Amino acid sequence: MKRDFLVTAVFCLSCAAYGQKIQEKVSRKIITTQNQKNMDLSKITDDAVKQAIQALQDGNERWYGFFIENPLMTDDGNPVDFKSFFSNVLGTEKFLSIDKVENEGKDNYGSFQAGKWGTFRTYFKFHKNNEGKFDKLDIGQAK
Repeated sequence: MKRDFLVTAVFCLSCAAYGQKIQEKVSRKIITTQNQKNMDLSKITDDAVKQAIQALQDGNERWYGFFIENPLMTDDGNPVDFKSFFSNVLGTEKFLSIDKVENEGKDNYGSFQAGKWGTFRTYFKFHKNNEGKFDKLDIGQAK
């Protein structure tokens, strides 16, 4: 009888500990998601850039609508295919903060979560054509 009680007690404690770990993971994910969605974009003065970055933050394909059909793109100065690049990262990579804004709101610097590459200071420099769409995006690790 003592053995059955001990086995039951250990089982219950194990289940409680496992449930607590799951709850902690869920809570951290909810807090992280809320922080990312509620990130302050007020420093960005160009409305189109602000809306594009919000779409990026949300992992929303609206992101593509802010750009011409085949925009130029560089990553740390190296040409990359815009659509291929973002098809792999949209929804998984995002700004954690916007720390500095220049060039009338089109150049943005901040802490960026880049999936398997980790978190580091990044720049996004948007280039707008005469119709108000972005025709080039330069991104890279900021100094």
